[in-house]
This record gives sequence, structure tokens and C-alpha cells, in this order.
Amino acid sequence: MKLRANLMNPDEINRALKRISHQILERNQGAEQIVLVGIKRGGLPLAEILSANIMAIEGVAVPVGELDITRYRDDRRKETSESYEPEEADTSCIPFDINGRHVILVDDVLSTGRTVRAALDAVSTYGRASTIQLAVLIDRGHRELPVRADYVGKNVPTSKSEFVEVHLESESCTGVLLLGPEE
Repeated sequence: MKLRANLMNPDEINRALKRISHQILERNQGAEQIVLVGIKRGGLPLAEILSANIMAIEGVAVPVGELDITRYRDDRRKETSESYEPEEADTSCIPFDINGRHVILVDDVLSTGRTVRAALDAVSTYGRASTIQLAVLIDRGHRELPVRADYVGKNVPTSKSEFVEVHLESESCTGVLLLGPEE
């Protein structure tokens, strides 16, 4: 894959995540009933950054959980069987009660909506949230399902042959890249 563009640098990412943090607080009238659930892999570090931002703004520690959606993906089913047997164990870690809380699902890139559909199925096994909202750093379009993010860092129109990569280094983002096929 060839680098097409640098979509966001670390400062732009941090500004977008601070804006999203403020929007989450405004929509939910504070942080008391909020929990953040990062969709494994790219969503967890972003959820941790959002939690730190909310702590800095409101002084309230917002719990962060990690959601493994592997067993809920509809594109990973064995073609010979209707039932799905995961190749690996569920590694989700949601050590708090979501019942009656505002669950903010967090992911790095939103595209077709299939990851979000799987995440909705997965998170529902942990209880009945008051609301489930979606925060993404990048929305690149190409929906296959009727899914819309509540909080978006940046909308990036792409072709189907292009990919968006969010590069993370521990709990900070180092950049967002647009990649395309070699010509």
C-alpha cells in the first residue's frame, strides 16, 4: 500500500479527542453515568484518552472497559456451519456494571458499520445500558448497515480501495494515514 496522505497529526488528533470529550459531557449532562468501552484494538487507547480528558475537564473518573467482538462478527462465520465457534477466547474486560449507564462505544475508524453491529451484540451481553452511543476518530463512509456515529473526530471521504490507519503509541496517537494501492 502506498501512502496517499497524512490525515491528522498528533496535535489535530488531541484537539479532536478533546472536542469529543466535551461533546460527550454536554450530551450526557456530566460524567456521572458515563462508561467508555473501547472496541479492541484501536478503540481502547482512544477510550483511555477520552477518560483522561473527561477527568481533566470534570474531575470525574470515567471507567474504561475493553470489548472483544471477535465472536460476534458476521464475516468470520465458518462457511460450512451456521453456528460460529471462535478461534480464540473472548478477551473482553468490562469490570463494571453497564445497567442504566450511558455506554460510549469507542473505535478508531468507522466504515461499513459491521464492527459496530458486532459491538452492539457483544455489549448487550453485559447488561442493559440506558443508552449506547458511538465515538470514532475517523468516519470514512462506505456503510453497509444503518450505523451513524454520535461523535466524530474527522470525516474522511475515501474510495473503497483506500484504507485509513490510526497509529497509536501506548496511550497517545502519533498520526492518521490514508493508504491506497500501488499504481
